[in-house]
Amino acid sequence: MKINVNATEYTVDVQGNPSLLEVLREQLDLTGTKYGCGEAACGACKVLVNGTPTPACITPVTSVQGKRIRTIEGLDADGRLHPVQEAFLEEDVFQCGYCAPGMIMTAVALVESKKSLDEQELLDGMNGNICRCCTYPAILNALKKLTQNTTKA
Repeated sequence: MKINVNATEYTVDVQGNPSLLEVLREQLDLTGTKYGCGEAACGACKVLVNGTPTPACITPVTSVQGKRIRTIEGLDADGRLHPVQEAFLEEDVFQCGYCAPGMIMTAVALVESKKSLDEQELLDGMNGNICRCCTYPAILNALKKLTQNTTKA
């Protein structure tokens, strides 16, 4: 089966219908996406499927055929960080960093889907991503700054 990950077409083995997470990590060696809970409750494994944050741990790889998958590795633009990554670094968001890939991918979808987001929209959009270090205020501050910088051109 062929899947499109980070704008590259790959042929993957789908015997047993593995999860998208398994294929990304084990077949494509894209290990940025993390295994957290295995139940789509923590958000550590979120990737973007056609621009929508999707838990890779419970998504059968066969369900993403013909769709665009974007992982944390796909944010690299000529060696530069994505604006969400830059904002998170400026606010010193992460401590352990385990939630970072899923948290960043969810934030990227939010930022790329709208130009202006209020605080409640940011909170609602990030719901489903758990940070065990509880850096939520810093995450919210980073996203507020980022969305303030991109509001109405």
